[in-house]
Amino acid sequence: MSTFAKRERLLLADLLETVGPDAGTLCEGWRARDLAAHVIVRERRPDAAGGTLIKQLAPRLEKVMAEYAAKPYEELIQLIRTGPPRFSPFQLKQVDEAANIVEFYVHTEDVRRAQPDWTPRELDPVFQDTLWARLERTARLMGRGVPTGLVLRRPDGQTAVAHRGTPVVTVTGEPSELLMFAYGRQQAARVDLDGDAEAIDRLHESRQLGI
Repeated sequence: MSTFAKRERLLLADLLETVGPDAGTLCEGWRARDLAAHVIVRERRPDAAGGTLIKQLAPRLEKVMAEYAAKPYEELIQLIRTGPPRFSPFQLKQVDEAANIVEFYVHTEDVRRAQPDWTPRELDPVFQDTLWARLERTARLMGRGVPTGLVLRRPDGQTAVAHRGTPVVTVTGEPSELLMFAYGRQQAARVDLDGDAEAIDRLHESRQLGI
């Protein structure tokens, strides 16, 4: 089994340490400190993390995130590096890989691509294939509310249908870039869009893409 989740976790921690707590991110309204707090709450405070999906828990999530964001930044970095508490299911390698590969990859890129001097990462083919497998499984969920048909295509021709409908927009790129696009980071994703011009505009304007 791969250790991509662990690698991406450490990359994120190192990057957050390098850019500092006030650096921007691709997550609207979040600085690096806020993103760090989100990552920690997600795997250390399940009582609050549910607020990302359950509206009634959102106020608790905001409160707990604010409490973590107020901690010393160095402490937040260390909590990310050391990972979840001892009895967390995230401690199981299988769970960590299943739940955190995409989480840490996307958030690492959220920090990297918000910096003015960012450059693309060279990702190995095995990691790209792993990201593609995750994307194939979740494409329909992520694309459920988009206003056009949406097909995600790798350069080698493999495709995943994110949303059935017409007109169709085909988005082509490496799995890592398609993932960023599908997770709502359209403007930062290095992809090519093919389809009706009006449909492409509608897709760009949509807030429905991503989960």
